[in-house]
Amino acid sequence: MKLTIIGAGPGDPDLITVKGLRLLQEADVVLYADSLVSEELINKSDSEAEIIKTAGMHLEEMVELMVDRVTKGKKVVRVHTGDPAVYGAIMEQISILNKQDITVEIIPGVSSVFASAAALGAELTIPDLTQTVILTRAEGRTPVPDKEKLKDLAQHNCTVALFLSATLTKKIVKEFLDAGWSKETPVGVVYKATWPDEKIVRSTLETLDEDMRKNGIRKQAMILAGWALDPHIHDKDFRSKLYDKEFTHGFRKGVKS
Repeated sequence: MKLTIIGAGPGDPDLITVKGLRLLQEADVVLYADSLVSEELINKSDSEAEIIKTAGMHLEEMVELMVDRVTKGKKVVRVHTGDPAVYGAIMEQISILNKQDITVEIIPGVSSVFASAAALGAELTIPDLTQTVILTRAEGRTPVPDKEKLKDLAQHNCTVALFLSATLTKKIVKEFLDAGWSKETPVGVVYKATWPDEKIVRSTLETLDEDMRKNGIRKQAMILAGWALDPHIHDKDFRSKLYDKEFTHGFRKGVKS
């Protein structure tokens, strides 16, 4: 017996993978978080499929439905926003399903972090500037491990992507400044990346909280911070070795100037 978890992507129904769409269309039963996943995407499923909204369900209630339908021989898919591997809460579902002898296949999806970078026209790893991206969230009602406090992670001075943190901007700014970041550090905020009502805000640590407030952004936002988000990065002379004519690699011999 098998259930499939599909990453729906960030919002635009066209950003689901080809495999994910095929499995969605083949499913007898589709469960999805109606607060986050595009209804336009769910409408691409089979007209005879049973569609189950799960935003109002708790874990056990949702998994009980999955088990019931799978054991009845139905093809069941669970559709998650973005990519299920990041803040997808899938392990707790899989744990219960495995105890019922149900295996789970996971189909990856486009994460909101990369959809947001695309919306901002940004490369998150700039040669000679930063080669690391940290995906994390600010500490709110749900704690983070002691060794993963934002102030400590920020000590790396790399690009930082903050999920689930739109209501915690004052805390975010303090943590970055306490880690030694400049008030002028560029920040890019994308609200509902790839949705029709997407909103892009370019800011700095100094003005982030005010800019978020002015734009009424309190949820469903990706916050990207670091000098890779510099709106003038294209005017600066950062170059990779990959296309450097003097650099030799397995497919090209370098040519000295």
